[in-house]
Amino acid sequence: MDVDLIFRIAAVGILVAVLTQLLTRSGRDEQALMTTIAGLVVVLVLVIQKISELFALIKQLFSF
Repeated sequence: MDVDLIFRIAAVGILVAVLTQLLTRSGRDEQALMTTIAGLVVVLVLVIQKISELFALIKQLFSF
């Protein structure tokens, strides 16, 4: 597994956590929820890209 991917996911998590706390404390709970969902979508896209690369590698490995 790529260490760079772990750092990206951690950076997104930290950024989302800070933004969510700021928005919640300012009384904007709906925007905080949307920020959390957007962060989740970004991380899912990163993970799905890596899974796609894995499947392509496996397909290439077993092709004759």
